Amino acid sequence: MIKAYKIYTGSDGHSHIVSGSVSESYLTSVTAISFNETKACSSYDWHTAPLTQYVICLTGTLLFETRPGETFILRPGEILIAMDTTGTGHKWKLIDDQPWRRAYVIFDDTAQINFVEDE
Repeated sequence: MIKAYKIYTGSDGHSHIVSGSVSESYLTSVTAISFNETKACSSYDWHTAPLTQYVICLTGTLLFETRPGETFILRPGEILIAMDTTGTGHKWKLIDDQPWRRAYVIFDDTAQINFVEDE
């Protein structure tokens, strides 16, 4: 299983984090893929996810934070499942000296999400 974090909007209107993994044997129907690179030492202030998507971290180590103060560190090879398209959102900053290279894999809001929550 591959480490994953899901960010979603709770009933309180804030983004929240759940730690878990994605299964290697599960297929998810997706609609598009795109790639992006952000220079080292960058950050991005409060925002929501533009679409529901998997964000596959290729390089860079990031600290994510929600308004209620929940945090996690996303490392290369890990997956962010961004589902907080409404509410107060989240922010991130690169905490190593690498650029953040990533793949955005867009899935339909009705798609079954490949995510197994940690026990």
